[in-house]
Amino acid sequence: MLFQTWVFAGFFVLVYALYLGLAHKPQNLLLLVVSYVFYGWWDWRFLGLLWISTGVGYASALLMGRSSGGRRRAFLWISLCTDLGILAGFKYLNFFVGSAAALLQRAGFDAHPAVLGIALPVGISFYTFQSMSYTLDVYRERVAPVRSLGDFALYIAYFPHMVAGPIVRAERLLPQLQKPRTVTRESFESGLLLFGIGLARKLAIADCLARHVDNTFHNDLAASSSLELLRGVLLFGLQIYNDFAGYSDMARGLSRMMGIELTVNFDAPYFATTITEFWRRWHISLSNWLRDYLYIPLGGNRGGEFRTYRNLLITMLLGGLWHGASWNFVIWGGIHGAALAVHRLWSSRAARPRIPAPLSWAMTMAVVFGAWVFFRAEDLGEVRAVLSGILHWHGGHSLWWFVQPLAPVLLWLFLDRVAVHAGEPVISRWTWPARGLTYATLALGITLLRSHHAVPFVYFQF
Repeated sequence: MLFQTWVFAGFFVLVYALYLGLAHKPQNLLLLVVSYVFYGWWDWRFLGLLWISTGVGYASALLMGRSSGGRRRAFLWISLCTDLGILAGFKYLNFFVGSAAALLQRAGFDAHPAVLGIALPVGISFYTFQSMSYTLDVYRERVAPVRSLGDFALYIAYFPHMVAGPIVRAERLLPQLQKPRTVTRESFESGLLLFGIGLARKLAIADCLARHVDNTFHNDLAASSSLELLRGVLLFGLQIYNDFAGYSDMARGLSRMMGIELTVNFDAPYFATTITEFWRRWHISLSNWLRDYLYIPLGGNRGGEFRTYRNLLITMLLGGLWHGASWNFVIWGGIHGAALAVHRLWSSRAARPRIPAPLSWAMTMAVVFGAWVFFRAEDLGEVRAVLSGILHWHGGHSLWWFVQPLAPVLLWLFLDRVAVHAGEPVISRWTWPARGLTYATLALGITLLRSHHAVPFVYFQF
C-alpha cells in the first residue's frame, strides 16, 4: 500500500510538472486524459456511461441554441431523460423493483422479481447532476452552449471533483476551462494547504473515528449499552462530515494548484443553530442544486404556506433518494424536509417566543444526529435497534471509554473553529511559528491517528 501511494504521488508530480509547462489547450487535453484514466481506474467499463452523458448533453445544448419553442424543449428532455435514465438504470432499478414486489406481497400476491447484479458506477450521481444543470442553464439562457466538445467533456469529467463533488455549475467552471490560466505561488501554496487540511480530515479524523463507529454497528446492537450506541451515532456524524469535507477540501486544493477554483462545499455545519442554517453550511453545492433545479421549479415559497411545506418535503425526499437507493435515505430526507418545514412555520410566527441560541443549537443537532442513524444503519431493523437502545436507557461504560476518541474530535474542533473559516484556511495569515506548529500538528495527527486499513470515502457509494 505504501509503495502504491508513492507511485501515485510520483505520477502526479510528473503530470503536474508537465501541466505547468504546457499552453492552455494542451493543458485541457492533458486534464481530460488524466480525468478519464482516473475514472477508469475503478472500472473502465463505466467510461461508456460518462461518454453517453457527455455526448448527449453537448449535442442537446447545441441544438437548443439553434431551436425555439417545442423543439428547444424536446432537446432539453432528451438530455434530462438520458441522465435520469442512467441514474435509474444503474442506481435505482433494483430498489424500485424490490419495493414494488414487497408492496405486492403485502397485498397478497406472490411476487419474486429477478434482482439484477448491477454495480453502482462511482460518482454517477455527481456527473449526471452536473450535466443536467448545464442543459437546464442553457435552456434558461443562463449560459451559452459550449462549442468545443473537449471543453465540455472536461467540464463533465474534471477529475478532482468528479467522483464525490462538489457539484460545480457551468457558469463557474466552464469559463475557467475556456481561457488560459496562471498558477501563482500564492494559489499553489494555498491549494497545497487546503489539500493537506482535507487529508488530515480524512486520515486523522474520519478514518480514525470509523474504527469506533464500525465496532458499534458491527456488534450485536440489541445487546449494546445505550452509551455505546449514542457514542457510535455521534462519532458517525463526525466521521461522515470530515470524510466528505476532507474529499471536498482535497478536490478544491488540488484544483487550485492548477489555477481552477471549485465551489466551497462545507462551512462548519455542526455549529449551525437552526436546521435551515445547517443546510446552508452542509453539502452547499447539492443544497443550492436542489433549491435552484427542484424546489423553485416546484413553486418554491410561492402559492401559500401549504405548498411551500409540500415543496420542501418533496425536495428533501428526493434529495434523500439521491444519496442512495434505500428507504433509509428516503426517510432521512423526509426527516430533514419536515424539520425545514417546521422551522419555516416557526419563523413565520411574529409572536413566537425567543429560543436561546444554545438550546436552538442543541435541538438542531438532535435532529441532525438522530437522522444520521438512518444514514449509517444497513436497514430499518438496525435503525429500530439503535434508536430503541438509546431511548430505553440501559447499561453504560466508564467516562474514559466515552472520551477515548478525544484526539480526532479535538482536531476537528481546531480545524472548524480556528484554522478554517467559510471553507478557506486562515492559517496562511498566521506567523511562521504558529504555521509551523500547525503543520507539524496536522502531520503528526495523520501519522499517529490514521487507520492501518484503507477506508473508502463514504460518498464514493453515491
